[in-house]
Amino acid sequence: MAETKTVTYESIMHELIAGQFKPVYYLHGEEAYYIDKIADYIAEHALAPEERDFNQTILFGSDVTASQVADAARRYPMMAERQVVILKEAQNLKQTEALEKYVKQPLQSTVLVICHKNGTIDGRKREYVKAIQQAGVLFESKKLRDRDLPAFIERYLKQKEVSIDPKSTQLIAEAIGADLSRLTSELDKVLISLPENDRRVTPQVVEDQIGVSKDFNGFEMRDAIVNRSIFKANQIMNYFDKNPKAGSIYMFLPMIFNYFQNLMLSYYAPKKTQEGIAEWLELRSPWAAKDYVTGMRNYSGMKVMQIIGKIREIDAKSKGLDNPNTPPGELMKELVFFILH
Repeated sequence: MAETKTVTYESIMHELIAGQFKPVYYLHGEEAYYIDKIADYIAEHALAPEERDFNQTILFGSDVTASQVADAARRYPMMAERQVVILKEAQNLKQTEALEKYVKQPLQSTVLVICHKNGTIDGRKREYVKAIQQAGVLFESKKLRDRDLPAFIERYLKQKEVSIDPKSTQLIAEAIGADLSRLTSELDKVLISLPENDRRVTPQVVEDQIGVSKDFNGFEMRDAIVNRSIFKANQIMNYFDKNPKAGSIYMFLPMIFNYFQNLMLSYYAPKKTQEGIAEWLELRSPWAAKDYVTGMRNYSGMKVMQIIGKIREIDAKSKGLDNPNTPPGELMKELVFFILH
């Protein structure tokens, strides 16, 4: 049996940039960013500007039927090599039978792009899935995990010939999160601000352009907790009190839970070196394991288990469970005090 080739965003874009267009693209998944990037590239490059008026059709799933989409795809191009039909919001399409029938015998002169966001194709429709894969491309755009955001930021900036230090990368990842459309928009804003003679993103640039304090933020609070620095943690808590937007408990809890969860796993690593822990936790480099080596010096395994339990308790209270009126800021203080004492 032939080996199935993994379909990635990079592999799709490599073919598109080479001018290779398939008859069908079914783009689905929770991450809208890659779906939009592929669809936009096809819209902008599959046809010459003068060919688009008669040969490019944009449809929306809430406004059309599957039969109308299939009929549009069956039209022949006018004075052009191909036509492009882009179906947006395909998740709103009520019935798909006519489209499924078309995909089994697609017109080779049509590039049909189906954009299905906030979900995936019905896995029970195996024949439909198989027909898409045989006719063209089936691509699932998955949300990036938080731990993958720094690599995405570094890669995005490297493509723009801009460098960034690890602290700045982490500040941006924590401040923006995994919404790639918003993240790239903020990175583009940072890029515009950089002078031509200094293409580096520093913590000061992040503070100026994104509004994240380089000294008082979730990253620095995490650092204070890792190193069990009570004075620094209290400084940051006081800053958060005066600037609530700088340190939300809803941003802080997932970050600190992830750290202590990995710290707990680190105790089970066969080798307690940075290299051994990095391999055990599947981190990108031994440098990324430094905080876990430090954490094992400052927190016993029993204390880590207690902290994880406390984080879960505070998380529940932050969502209103068994908590009639304690504000988020006070909950955050309670958690930080418990961790450090």
